Parts: sequence; structure tokens; C-alpha cells
Amino acid sequence: MNKDQVAGKVKDVAGRVERQAGEWTGDTEKQAHGTLKQVEGKVQNAWGDAKDAAKKSADKSTADNADDSVNRSVETDDEDREPRRKVS
Repeated sequence: MNKDQVAGKVKDVAGRVERQAGEWTGDTEKQAHGTLKQVEGKVQNAWGDAKDAAKKSADKSTADNADDSVNRSVETDDEDREPRRKVS
């Protein structure tokens, strides 16, 4: 979980509380502000999710590329010898 996800969740919850308090007291301005804060929190949380997914994808890609280079170096050690079998 990254900082955008945490901050977004906090804003979402704070917005819910403010909106609910506005509903209980009949304060439409507080309701609207709470709803706006909720939306802002949801957007920030979604942004954090997207960043997290991109990071995981990049990490997987880097790991896959490292595995490929290791596999290529194991397949043929020298030009004089026959290629080794790839072990799965």
C-alpha cells in the first residue's frame, strides 16, 4: 500500500463522517463538502492503485528480463561447445 492509497482512504472516511454529520444536522453545505472530500479520497485511492499496479508490472517485467538473460547465458557457454539443454 502506498501513500496515495492511505491518504485517499483517510480522505474518503473523513468525507463520509462529515457528510453523515451534515445529514444528521441538516447542514447541506457540510453534506456537500463531505461528499466532495469523499470523491477526492476515492480518486486519490484509485491513483494509488494505478501507481501500485504499474510498479508491480514494472517489477515483473524487470524480473522476467533478468530470467531471460540468465537463460540465454546458460544455453550456450562457448562457441566451441554445443548448446546446453534448457532446464525447465
